[in-house]
Amino acid sequence: MSKRVFVIVLDSFGIGEAADAAAWGDEGSNTLCACATSSYFSIPNLTRLGLCNIHGALESVYAHSLAPIDAPTGAFARLTEASQGKDSTVGHWEMAGVISPKPFPTYPQGFPDEVIRPFEEATGRKVICNLPYSGTKVIKDYGREMVETGALIVYTSADSVFQIAAHEDVVPVEQLYEYCHIAREQLQGEHGVGRVIARPFKGEWPYKRTRRRHDYSLEPTGTTMLDVLKSEGRDVLGVGKIYDLFAGRGTTDHVLTANNPDGIDKTIAWMDRDFDGLCYTNLVDTDMIYGHRNDVDGYAKAISYFDEMLPTMLDKLREDDLLMITADHGCDPVTPSTDHSREDVPWLVAGPRVRAGVDLGVLPTFADLSATVLDYLGASALDTGTSRLSQIIAEG
Repeated sequence: MSKRVFVIVLDSFGIGEAADAAAWGDEGSNTLCACATSSYFSIPNLTRLGLCNIHGALESVYAHSLAPIDAPTGAFARLTEASQGKDSTVGHWEMAGVISPKPFPTYPQGFPDEVIRPFEEATGRKVICNLPYSGTKVIKDYGREMVETGALIVYTSADSVFQIAAHEDVVPVEQLYEYCHIAREQLQGEHGVGRVIARPFKGEWPYKRTRRRHDYSLEPTGTTMLDVLKSEGRDVLGVGKIYDLFAGRGTTDHVLTANNPDGIDKTIAWMDRDFDGLCYTNLVDTDMIYGHRNDVDGYAKAISYFDEMLPTMLDKLREDDLLMITADHGCDPVTPSTDHSREDVPWLVAGPRVRAGVDLGVLPTFADLSATVLDYLGASALDTGTSRLSQIIAEG
């Protein structure tokens, strides 16, 4: 009989500062509790699974509206990131079994000439901006110049990203994607940023970003659970930016998504189909649209909508299905920073065979998730992470 595992990543939904958060400038961050400051925040179903019972999740001055419950229905744990990073690429790689001991390069002063000059020569277009910038503000400040001159807006952030913004009427999206391919090929080795990102925009000033963003990640530096499952004949279905984060490697099928509701709907659609293996979903709006803009209410609404849809997903689980809910990093929307925060993340496991109320405690790496997935699906193990399957699954 086939077995299915659904892993859903609530992008940036951290549950409190990591032990080394101060070294990253993120002391005191807790995305979960920050969301609880919004009157729109309602998570009865996540709470029922055990979210608020996770060790340390409510250690925040903002946690007054949250409380653990007596009898959670799921298994739960606090996952600590072993990698040196706090971005989506590093987080997803680690939960898939690849730990990154060295952080990707960042550029707080912008990119050096040795990066920009070859890119200008290869594209035939001048670069403007070349600074850390908010994605919405950069097109307001530099969009007119881009439209008038055809120059490409290149900018970065506190994360390891090389972002290229262009108006769709001046640079067609497919051409912008080609420029990103060029940048991805050039940005290797010393300047191997985690992601090159296409950021198209349209309309009249102050312009609006479109939904045709595209990410170009480095290939994972080791073997992932996706690679193992695909090589051993299992299905690996990517929903949302999973395909991008793994540079197209390891999936047998994938669908892109317009927003979180679309990602949830497409995950539910896969639940109605027969397959044997993994469905891996990223819900990016919490990070991209709300976390980075310090939009607490928007973030709270997005998590609450997921919570509202959770019973539908739980009802569709078959006898041998597992549903895992986690995150890749934090992005606390009430701190002054608009960047990611170095936080631990939740790991909730549900399904007909899951022991209710199992507290797995604080685990040393996101890779325990992949170790457990591979163990459950009967696939070859990686050398990172520890399977928690014997604790999670009831006998029989």
